[in-house]
Amino acid sequence: MTRALLYRREVTLTRRTLLAALPAAAAAAQAARPQSWKPRLGVLGDYSDANLDFVKAEGFTSMQLRLNPYELDDAAVAAIKEKIQRSGIYISSLAVDGNHIDPDPAKRAKQNEYAAKCIELCGELGIPNIGGQSGTMKGRPLGEQVDEIVRVYTEKYFPLCEKYHVRILWEPYAGGPNIATGPIGWEALFKAFHNSPHVGLQFDPSHLIWQFMDPVAAAREFADKIYDVHLKDTEILWHIVRRAGIEPVNHVRWWRFRIPGYGSMDWKGFFSVLAEVGYRGAMNIENEDEFFYPPYSERNFTEQFKRGFRVAHEFLKTLVPPLTA
Repeated sequence: MTRALLYRREVTLTRRTLLAALPAAAAAAQAARPQSWKPRLGVLGDYSDANLDFVKAEGFTSMQLRLNPYELDDAAVAAIKEKIQRSGIYISSLAVDGNHIDPDPAKRAKQNEYAAKCIELCGELGIPNIGGQSGTMKGRPLGEQVDEIVRVYTEKYFPLCEKYHVRILWEPYAGGPNIATGPIGWEALFKAFHNSPHVGLQFDPSHLIWQFMDPVAAAREFADKIYDVHLKDTEILWHIVRRAGIEPVNHVRWWRFRIPGYGSMDWKGFFSVLAEVGYRGAMNIENEDEFFYPPYSERNFTEQFKRGFRVAHEFLKTLVPPLTA
């Protein structure tokens, strides 16, 4: 075989091999692409007809609600459900605060009953999550607290979670009855629950900031456990920290909650993590920014509180894609 023929044969084989490999390469490239990121953007607040109308009018697509099941009869629940369905607003979670493993038996029983009622209410309204704190027994070893949380949830809540298709989410609020305040607590709880489908995270980066944790790194580590998001920022008042530290003897405040964009949060980094995993849940603005208080008149948002939501919305529009069908 001449050198020219050998060269042509090698070129043909190389082209043939390349063409055969193209479909596999294309499939691999497709698999490596980030999933489509289509989050819902909304607000957290008390339920009222006026608040629901505001959320819809402002172009939001979701809410986390505060509703007390003890204040609602069957007719009221049916009316709320009909209004929510007509609005087209997705209700991502029901706010349920409290200590599920309170050392006081009477207080624990009251909280367990309340949380159970809230899970049932979620089932009636088609809400997939309740969000709040894990529960705590302050002063007790972490492992003992974790074991008690697992026991109480398994006995009191999980049968209802199974029946009504509701998940229990923890936000990292270190100021309440909570051990799910960051990666250490999350890791211990998820391991003890053996990755139960009934528990997950309501990720609020603002609480990690004032604990001097890294919200972006935490989100990346636990991205598969995030089912709901609070959009809230924290401003560190460094001029106070540098003089007084984080435990000032005069108890002066050295941090404060702000609407997104007005604090220390790396929102671009955080949203990049959610986009990479194709997060499709809700992200609700939690307005605890005192510059936009008071929040309510009766149960309706005040005009100043609405202004805070609007300012936050304008900031977030530059970073979050609109929800499409």
